[in-house]
Amino acid sequence: KRQESCLVMLSIISCLCSASAKGDLPEVLFLLQNGADVNGCNKFGRTSLQVVKLGNPDVARALLAAGADPNARDPTCGLTVTHDAAREGFLDMVHVLVEHRADVNAVDFDGNLPLHLAAREGHLKVVQLLLGLTAEPGRRNGHGHTAWDLAHAYHKTDTANYIAEYMIAYH
Repeated sequence: KRQESCLVMLSIISCLCSASAKGDLPEVLFLLQNGADVNGCNKFGRTSLQVVKLGNPDVARALLAAGADPNARDPTCGLTVTHDAAREGFLDMVHVLVEHRADVNAVDFDGNLPLHLAAREGHLKVVQLLLGLTAEPGRRNGHGHTAWDLAHAYHKTDTANYIAEYMIAYH
């Protein structure tokens, strides 16, 4: 009985992670209502929020409302969902995470803030949001680079210019 119960729980967590990754809100809600552990990990050590389809903030909202940890880290690289959403330019997802107390000052194993990753990829709207929320917008990552350095090095001119203007005006 105990083994069966354990297998059922692992299966529910896998199903929740799968539904989250697909952006299947009805399935996510069904699984949550039927006892799925919102912070349980799949076989890769990731939670349903960590594998959520980034373009689907409604699924993230449902997971967060059920108690998902917005600051859970990927065990291999230290990234949070906020890092992932910022890197990929999903502004709506970053908003949802911030509304649910995601730590925009969390650093990954390379010392990157979500701001560094958004700047490197040239996601100006995400950078604009994060600049106002990040405690140290001039912080250097583990390689000694600021968000401006990364935007500049990766030829994200609009983003680099915005960061430079922000730093002059506010810091």
